[in-house]
Amino acid sequence: MTDLVPGGTKPAGDGRWGQSDLAGNVHEWTLDWHTNYADTCINCADLTVALSRVLRGGSFDYDAADLRAGTRNFASPTYSRGDVGVRCARTP
Repeated sequence: MTDLVPGGTKPAGDGRWGQSDLAGNVHEWTLDWHTNYADTCINCADLTVALSRVLRGGSFDYDAADLRAGTRNFASPTYSRGDVGVRCARTP
């Protein structure tokens, strides 16, 4: 993983609510159940129960190309590993 960008560098600046440096720690569970993307969706979550939940971002054991907040994976809600976690959030 020699092509990683050092932490603290923000070529495109902070996110809408001031977030930065979010990728690369652990895969993060999301509220969404895993299904195909909807044709149109603005700020929505798929809450229809399915077999798997969505995991976002890469983790410390992924290749640099996958260390993006937009990386999308999925797993059973009972899945547990040291490179999977959660991020606490609040309503802005």
